[in-house]
Amino acid sequence: MKLLILGAAGMLGQALVKEFAAEDIIVGDLPDFDLTKPKDLQKQIFAMAPEVIINAAAFTDVDGCETAKKVCFLVNGQAVGDLAKIAKNIGATLVHFSTDYVFNGQEPNGYKETDQPQPLNVYGQSKAEGENLLQQNADKFYLIRTAWLFGHGGKNFIDTIINLSNEKKELPVVNDQFGNPTYTKDLAAAIKNIILDKKPFGIYHQTNQGSCSWYELALKIKEINGLEINFISTSSATLPHSAVRPKYSILINNKLPALRPWEEALADYLSK
Repeated sequence: MKLLILGAAGMLGQALVKEFAAEDIIVGDLPDFDLTKPKDLQKQIFAMAPEVIINAAAFTDVDGCETAKKVCFLVNGQAVGDLAKIAKNIGATLVHFSTDYVFNGQEPNGYKETDQPQPLNVYGQSKAEGENLLQQNADKFYLIRTAWLFGHGGKNFIDTIINLSNEKKELPVVNDQFGNPTYTKDLAAAIKNIILDKKPFGIYHQTNQGSCSWYELALKIKEINGLEINFISTSSATLPHSAVRPKYSILINNKLPALRPWEEALADYLSK
């Protein structure tokens, strides 16, 4: 199987490269592969003729998107539509990743694959646009919504908490945002299974099993690693950000086998 992995240098991209190491993979990232230059990208991809394109590239700075709106929509929105057209023209399957932030967070029980996006912030809006353009322009696609990623080779909440524990004696952590912590290693393995099993094309939710608040996640990190820090449970209102975050961004998986519980995945990550 010949695959092109875009965003290969990112946290998820690195996990995907490792998972597909036995396949015929081409790794792509800036500056050589620029999603904002569709004509150049089309020439490159046409010459490579991959059977599968995995797009793990994105503008993921949620607060940064509020001020860099044009670039955010270009990378997370328009570029996805351009990539979908390229994939369709060469008959390739396109795997694209979206986010829990396409939902407004008002549903405490979480969101199914069939629920309609209603994003609260620019990042979520740009990802929702990418979803729409993907579905409009690609025939063979897997749209994978995931959430709260952590893994090796990139900035994530777990590493931030551990680093801050070495600097501070106490730290406020938000207690009113809920989601599904997801290990990139587990997600990458799930993507490989989707492709190899030739699952029906469409939208899928894939996260580690279970949900928690950021505060509960911090407490679990403290418990596993024996951190000497006092976490203070606090509301989002006391720690304002440029971008509004959804309260409940829990993704319900109705279509794929469940991944292991997030607590188990976290312990695995912290052991390495």
